[in-house]
Amino acid sequence: MKKALIAMSGGVDSSVAAMLMRKQGYECIGVTMRLHENWNAGGPSGNTCCSVADAEDAASVAARLGMPHYVFDYTEAFRIQVMDRFAQAYLAGRTPNPCIDCNRFLKFELLYERAKALGCETVVTGHYARILFNEKKRRYELRKGLDATKDQSYVLYMLTQEQLKSISFPLGEYTKAKVRELAECHGFINARKRDSQDICFVPDGRYADFIERYTGCRAQAGNFVDEEGGFLGRHKGIFHYTVGQRRGLGIPAAAPYYVKEIRAGTNEVVLAQRESVRSLMLVAHSFNWVSIPKPNGELRAMARIRYRQEEKPAAVHCLEGNSVMIRFDEPQAAAAPGQALVLYAGDVVLGGGTIGETLFHLPVPPRHGKE
Repeated sequence: MKKALIAMSGGVDSSVAAMLMRKQGYECIGVTMRLHENWNAGGPSGNTCCSVADAEDAASVAARLGMPHYVFDYTEAFRIQVMDRFAQAYLAGRTPNPCIDCNRFLKFELLYERAKALGCETVVTGHYARILFNEKKRRYELRKGLDATKDQSYVLYMLTQEQLKSISFPLGEYTKAKVRELAECHGFINARKRDSQDICFVPDGRYADFIERYTGCRAQAGNFVDEEGGFLGRHKGIFHYTVGQRRGLGIPAAAPYYVKEIRAGTNEVVLAQRESVRSLMLVAHSFNWVSIPKPNGELRAMARIRYRQEEKPAAVHCLEGNSVMIRFDEPQAAAAPGQALVLYAGDVVLGGGTIGETLFHLPVPPRHGKE
């Protein structure tokens, strides 16, 4: 009998994923990852995941399905690969996405290796995404989940062809409403459990407070400046801000200011009016081409720069190494360094990387000859 390792967070999605794999005839092993030291500090998990209560819910579902369930301690790896990266990114003026790092280094690296050691053919998660094999191209394709409101393909761009062979996303063909219906039909304790919304290690959503506690670095007040470097006021520390932010700046003006740039080196936060914060071009680094090989020449694609933002048409140019340059057809708001840029062709994820530099206007070509 084929074996599957199910990553069970304690939520309804991974529980139904386990049930669906059991129905496909897999021998399933449920695994909940302990990811941080304070997972039992607050009792019920509320809007986050990965608490003791979540592990108990996962164990309840596993028992109902007649499958073993284990809790594996990955706190050290999570601290290094997710929490450290999160804190250091904010200290450097970037806006990280820790769920992407958790997927990359924990779920689809360490758990992937654990699955192979246990003799499992596939790692299963409750992500709303799909994996299809393109016979013509002889490649696996990562695709959007059919429920557009729950699609999670954006946070999975880092997967490789080798990993796609051994990963299953059984919820990719389902809507969230149908998943809850299936959970209720099977009597799962978490059928109506709320979805996790906040970052598991920052359950109150106060990122700046977490960074101060975690790193011991106190926020250093500095200057708000305009695009020419003119003084506008004082800020309370760069990791309180992200590119595109409007609320909480406290700078009176005829038209609202937005954060355009965070300069960690000089401890300055650059503010500008809305139109000046829209970027036309950007460079993304550590780019992974997941469903297609690295292209030659220019490629047209739809680009997404935030998890819930609509994709926009753009021209894509590969640079040296694993970087790409994107030129949008129209300027886009709030392209924050540290966030993910993900490219699509229809529902196929072409690839993705981490946003680095942004360009707000096209370069002016050099003039030749006399004026």
